[in-house]
Amino acid sequence: MEKTQYLPFRLPALLFFGALCFTLLPHVTVLADSIPREDFQELRPNIILILTDDQGWGDLSSSGNPDLSTPNIDLLAKNGVSFDKFYVSPVCSPTRAELLTGRYHVRAGVYSTSEGGERMDLDETTIADIFKENGYQTAAYGKWHSGAQYPYHPNGRGFDDFYGFCSGHWGNYFDPMLERNGEVVAGKGFIIDDLTDKAIDFAEANRDKPFFLYLPYNTPHSPMQVPMPYWERFKGKPLSSHRYTDQEDLDHSRAAYAMVENIDWNLGRLMEKVGQLGLLDNTIVIYLSDNGPNGSRWNGEMKGKKGSVDEGGVRSPLFIQWKGKLEAGKKIPQVASAIDLLSTLTSLAKIEHGSKKTLDGKDLSPLLLGESASWENRYVISHWAGKTSVRDENFILDEKDQLFDLKADPGQYKVVTVEHPQIHAKMLSAKREWIAEVATELPEEDLRSFALGHPDFRFNQLPARDAVGHGGVKRSSRHPNSSFYTNWTSLSDSLTWDVEVLADGEFEVEIYYTCEPDKIGSQIQLSMGADLLEGRISRAVDSQLVGADQDRSPRQESYEQNWGKMTMGKIRLKKGAGQLKLKALEIPSGTVMDFRLMTLTRI
Repeated sequence: MEKTQYLPFRLPALLFFGALCFTLLPHVTVLADSIPREDFQELRPNIILILTDDQGWGDLSSSGNPDLSTPNIDLLAKNGVSFDKFYVSPVCSPTRAELLTGRYHVRAGVYSTSEGGERMDLDETTIADIFKENGYQTAAYGKWHSGAQYPYHPNGRGFDDFYGFCSGHWGNYFDPMLERNGEVVAGKGFIIDDLTDKAIDFAEANRDKPFFLYLPYNTPHSPMQVPMPYWERFKGKPLSSHRYTDQEDLDHSRAAYAMVENIDWNLGRLMEKVGQLGLLDNTIVIYLSDNGPNGSRWNGEMKGKKGSVDEGGVRSPLFIQWKGKLEAGKKIPQVASAIDLLSTLTSLAKIEHGSKKTLDGKDLSPLLLGESASWENRYVISHWAGKTSVRDENFILDEKDQLFDLKADPGQYKVVTVEHPQIHAKMLSAKREWIAEVATELPEEDLRSFALGHPDFRFNQLPARDAVGHGGVKRSSRHPNSSFYTNWTSLSDSLTWDVEVLADGEFEVEIYYTCEPDKIGSQIQLSMGADLLEGRISRAVDSQLVGADQDRSPRQESYEQNWGKMTMGKIRLKKGAGQLKLKALEIPSGTVMDFRLMTLTRI
C-alpha cells in the first residue's frame, strides 16, 4: 500500500534530527461513500479539535501561500475533507463560544474579548458537556478565552482536565506562568510544544477510552514569539507581494509564518503519536482557525483581516480527517460555519446533542459522508462590534449593505447590488431579521459579577485583567488581558473586583507581584464588607520587564515580569454579592507593588 508521512519541519540539524523518527502512516484509500453508515465500527470515535489563534486562511501552503511550508496541516486536507467556504467570527472569543455551543455568540452573552465580556452564559451547554455525559474523557490544553472563574472555567464547562490560560492573550510564550485545573503552575519550554506534549500524554493515557481533546493553540497571536530555529528560517526573508503589501509589517508576517510552521511541526508530532497508538482509524481530527490574520499579509487577495466581517476577516480553513470513514481529498463547496461543528461531531459520534436550547448550526455529516444528493443553500451571518455581513454560496452582503458576487469576484472589488436587486433584497431582509431576532438577545448591560468560591472548585483566580483600578494606579497596557497594575503610590489607590461569593468559606490568599528591595514594607488590606485580611510585603521581587529578547516583532501589549508569590493569609467570606477591595494601609517607601494576580484557595 502506498505510504504517506507526517513530515518534519525543515529545521536546522538540532530539530531535524528529532523529527526523523516520525513513522509512516497509511494513506487513506477507503471512501466513505462505500461504507454504509450503520456498518461503522461500534467503537465511539475519539475527537481531536485543533483551533489556532489569528491564523488566516492564507497562512498555509495548501492555500497557495508560497512563503511558508505546512506539510502536516496540508496532509490533513489530503487525507481528509476540506471545506472551501468555512466561516468563523472576526475575533477570538466569539468563535470559541460558537464552536463550543453551536449557537451564535451573542445568544451566549459574549460581547467582548476581555474583562468578563468573553464569558458564555452558564445556561449554555457546551460540546464538552455533551461528550462527557456520553462517557468521553475530556481535556482542553491551551487558550480558553471563555471565562476564568469557575463555573465559567473550563473545568466547569465539561472538561475533566485543563492546562493553559483562560485569558484572551498571554504575555510570554517561554516557560510561562500557566494553570492546571485552576492551580497556578510553571510552563515548560515554548508554549505550543508544551501544550502538544500534554495532548500526546492525554491521548496515550486514554488510548482504551473514547476521548474528546480540545487543543486551542494560542499562536500566531501576538506577542510574536517563536523559537529561534524557526525564526532563523524567516529572518530577513523576502515575502510575496499581495493586496495589502503597502500596509504590511514584514517582521510581523515573518514571525507569524514561523509560528505557523511550529504549529505544523507539533501537529505532525501529535498525529505520529495517534498513529503509533493505533487510534488513527477511530479518531476524527478537525483543524480550523478562530478568525482572519492578525496582520496585513498574504491571504488570497481577500478583503479585510482580523476584526473585519469581510471575507478576509472570517474565512478559515476547515479540515476534517477520519481515516477510512471520510473520503480522502474530498472538497466541499457548500458554505459552513463554526456553529455547525457541535451538531456535526455529535452526529458523527452517534450521540444526541442534548442541548436545551435551539442550535443555530447545521449538521454537516451528510456532506461529509456523501449521503446528501442535494443541499439547500443557506445564509451564514458574521457579526462583531455592530458590523454584520451575510453570505451564502455565491454572494456576500457586507456591513454597508453592498452586494458582491464571490464566485466572480472573491476579492470584493465590484459592487453588484444593481445587477442583482432580488438577491440583494432577500439578503438585506435576512440581515435585518437576524439583527432584530438574534443580536437583540445580548443584554444592553452585563449584570454578571465575577464568580468566587464555588463549593465544587478549590481554586479562584482574580487577575489584574478583571480588576478596576482607582486613584493613580495604571494598567501596564490598554489591552487588559495579560496586563498588570503599576504606579501604586497612594493610600487612596486601590483595586476592586465585583464578585459573587457562591458559598461561605475560608480561603488562603496569595498575591503575585513584584517590588524592588528599597520599596518593601507596605501594609495591604483585602476586604469584602466586614471581612478583612491584612498583610505586609516583606520580600523583594525585582520588577524587570521580560519578553523583549524573544519578540521577533515589536508588541503592542504588556511585557511580562517574573512574578513572585506572597502568602497574605486567610480570609473568611460569606455567600453573596459584593465588592472585594485591595488597598494599602501603609506605604513607607513610596510604592506598594506591581500587581498581576490574586488567588483565593478554599481551605
